[in-house]
Parts: sequence; structure tokens; C-alpha cells
Amino acid sequence: MIQVHLNEKDSIAILKPNGALSESDFTSARDIIDPFIENTGNLKGIIIYVKTFPGWDSFSALITHLKFINSHHKKISKVAFVSDSMIGDFVELIARHFVEAQIKSFPFDNFEEAKTWILSKKK
Repeated sequence: MIQVHLNEKDSIAILKPNGALSESDFTSARDIIDPFIENTGNLKGIIIYVKTFPGWDSFSALITHLKFINSHHKKISKVAFVSDSMIGDFVELIARHFVEAQIKSFPFDNFEEAKTWILSKKK
């Protein structure tokens, strides 16, 4: 399951995975995020906030996740991965070659720093 909180004031979506990610998690996230993007034109950022990355419950969930990224990366300026999981560093290195959004990883305790980075003009 993934909790999605849309901070409309700051134009940030906060995603909090809780357990292995499923196809429906990305459908739910899309249903919350897409109407906001349609109304405003973009999203300043997404914060993925999870102590340790839970993985996916199936290969089809991974594929749905990749499709979600593909359909949103041009409409989202920054993605902050806030986690103590080593996958954050991996995502930062690999994803920057495939997506337009800026990606940066932060330790789990640095949520506010991640939010400040998303709201800043700095890369």
C-alpha cells in the first residue's frame, strides 16, 4: 500500500509506501496526482518517504511503476527519495539518465531538507 498526500499549496506529492508496492498503488497515486497536474500544468516535486524500500509485490507492479514514471517525469520538476535504503543512491545514479526530473536522495531523517530542496530554485 502507498499513502499519497498532495500538498497543493507547495505543489508537492508525498508518497509513503507501506509494504510491497502493487499495481493499484500506482493507479491510486495517478488518480490523485494527475488531476492536479492537469489543473496547474506541473508538480514541483514528489517526495518518496520510506525508511526501507519495500519492493514490488509482482513483476507487473514493477512494470506499472515504470509506466507511471514514464508518463510523469516531464511534468514533475524534482523527485526526492527520503530513505535509509541504499536503493535511493542507486535510483539517483540510474534514473537521471532516463528522466527529465531532477532526482536526489536524502537520509530518512532529512524530510524537511528534501522539501526545502524541492521548493528551491537550486538543482
